[in-house]
Amino acid sequence: MTIAIIIAVLVVGALGLFFALSTKKSALPPGERAGDQNRAQSLDAPAAERGSSKRISTRASAARVSSAAEVAATAALEANEAARPREVSADEVRGLRKGLSASRGGFIARLTSLFSGKRELDASLVEQLEEVMLTSDIGAATTRLLLERVREGLERKSLADRAAVWAALRAQANTILDLGGGKIEVTHRPMVVLMVGVNGVGKTTTIGKLATQFTQEGKKVMLAAGDTFRAAAVAQLEVWGKRVGAEVIRGKEGADPGAVAFEATQKAIEAGVDVLLIDTAGRLHTKAPLMDEIKKVRRSIGKALDGAPHETLLVLDATTGQNALTQAQMFKEAVDFTGIVLTKLDGTAKGGIVVSICDELRVPIRYIGLGERAEDLREFYAPAFVEALFGDGDESQAA
Repeated sequence: MTIAIIIAVLVVGALGLFFALSTKKSALPPGERAGDQNRAQSLDAPAAERGSSKRISTRASAARVSSAAEVAATAALEANEAARPREVSADEVRGLRKGLSASRGGFIARLTSLFSGKRELDASLVEQLEEVMLTSDIGAATTRLLLERVREGLERKSLADRAAVWAALRAQANTILDLGGGKIEVTHRPMVVLMVGVNGVGKTTTIGKLATQFTQEGKKVMLAAGDTFRAAAVAQLEVWGKRVGAEVIRGKEGADPGAVAFEATQKAIEAGVDVLLIDTAGRLHTKAPLMDEIKKVRRSIGKALDGAPHETLLVLDATTGQNALTQAQMFKEAVDFTGIVLTKLDGTAKGGIVVSICDELRVPIRYIGLGERAEDLREFYAPAFVEALFGDGDESQAA
């Protein structure tokens, strides 16, 4: 009896304890219960979660690799596109042909007349072509080079008609002219461009046209009036500056042009300018002191900005013919210019001087001037120029 009572008491106590613990657990806040469950789940399945994280990490790495590969592929594609020669449009050729109408009516017309009435081409044609070229300011060395293919073709009898001879001339001209010229690319900030040349070639006007073109492209431009000896040049540059909204840095009349160039370069850096165009006084290429002064201007610019000027452009007047080539040779000895601007090409019947300049100097032509308007300063592209000058076409249609 006593033993039964003791057992009953123990059973009742155990049941009471069980109910008490159950009540306490159900009274816990939901967050604590969820935390217990989460902790239990994390203890139950750690390997599965680690496997899932590893898969996500692997996918992210693969995505990064894929993205990098796409960027590299795009860059390679753009590089290939840039390396390809661009197409020459019919409108571009017509515009150039109109500007070169004087040369096409002079130099080119004389060349084409040699073929009139000829039933058979022979070696005597080379002598006649040579005479026309020499009297058109092509120059002896360049003339020989231009006619090299024609002479060889006639000797082998591989040039059977006018079209074949003309094609040989065009191919040779394109080889000579294709030196990688064309418009200035803004590769620095500021991009400092120094303009040099003799009096009257059109340096200041060319600066104004370039400033207009760069401004139209959204570039911030500054001009420097380095021709401190001619008040008219400073005034002309200020007019261009107002037209395009470009600040003009100038010094007092007769001031040191090197000091003006130095100050302009410093201000261009401070103002965050994209392109700084620096004018200089026209100087005779035969006067050593004046040429030494240009060297000083270049040194002053380099002191203000390491590596500047980034481009030094020699401006030549195409109407002066072989004299332009002589100027270029003298300037080349004094200033290592990087490109040529050939102005007034629309005013000469001897446009073949372009070929001679490229052949003799091996310096690219950046721009050619074919009129008074800013858009008449054209980017030079050899295939388009050769097609416009040597190609068949009717000037009346081009106009």
